[in-house]
Amino acid sequence: MTSKLDQLREITTVVADTGDIEAVARLKPVDCTTNPSIVLKALGTPMFADAIKEAVAWGKKQGGNSEAVSSAVADRLAISVGAALVKLVPGRVSTEVDADLSFDTEASLAKARAIIAAYKDRGIGQDRILIKLASTWEGIRAAEVLQKEGIDCNLTLLFSKAQAIACADAKVFLISPFVGRILDWYKKSTGKDYTAEEDPGVISVREIYNYYKANDIKTIVMGASFRSAGEIEALAGCDRLTISPNLLDELAKDDGKLERKLSPESRKPDPKVSVDEKTFRWMMNEDAMATEKLAEGIRAFAKDLGTLRTMVQKELQLAAA
Repeated sequence: MTSKLDQLREITTVVADTGDIEAVARLKPVDCTTNPSIVLKALGTPMFADAIKEAVAWGKKQGGNSEAVSSAVADRLAISVGAALVKLVPGRVSTEVDADLSFDTEASLAKARAIIAAYKDRGIGQDRILIKLASTWEGIRAAEVLQKEGIDCNLTLLFSKAQAIACADAKVFLISPFVGRILDWYKKSTGKDYTAEEDPGVISVREIYNYYKANDIKTIVMGASFRSAGEIEALAGCDRLTISPNLLDELAKDDGKLERKLSPESRKPDPKVSVDEKTFRWMMNEDAMATEKLAEGIRAFAKDLGTLRTMVQKELQLAAA
């Protein structure tokens, strides 16, 4: 028997949710996704020691106040991680716009364009990059503009159908509906344990997938944030799944039969709707889980981005001493 990972690859595009270069080289995903937490973890490995030295040396030559320089160096390091991953995968690498810009459309646009320009300076075209933006109303509006400019986007921190509908209206390239974080919220809220079939995160992604297929929406659905291999198996057949190395390894070691759970042919009718800003904000307001997890996710990514910038500031101070 082939492994469950190999069986999954037959029906779903497998993406690695990591900045671990060795894991990516071993597991050979099609794409890679990163976020501030992943970038920070990657930079803590010996593999990126030279990249940190280079970025700090570059930073010393830049003008501006220390905060602006630290931010610029942190951006450069995120690109270094992304560039290393681009060399290992045949597809795309997702690089995230700063979480603290999640409610600022214009600033998100400026940052996204700067990310694309920074990759271009390293000889990497925009066809290899996905710009990651939080699925706030402002983030979705930024993605709408970027898509019209030919810059494909990955809308992350997506917890609700309202967000998915707004992303579809904006014609974004890809969405990352979260599974495990939804489960976390419901387990804490209800005190219950859930099987994979009962998992509220799994159910959410299945509903979004069905809505997209029922209405011939081209936006790619990429399930994310998994807590177990069971959640992944329950979404087998989804367009893409972004999976951490430990769960990819677990699936690679399991030679049981993998059953396909999702396919365009099994879609059920679900009338297409559109949401304006007022409707979007009301739907989010009525969904406590989505509202809380979106805010929590933005805070967590912003915290890790702050940690990265503080680390850079210390490195710059040491270099100046």
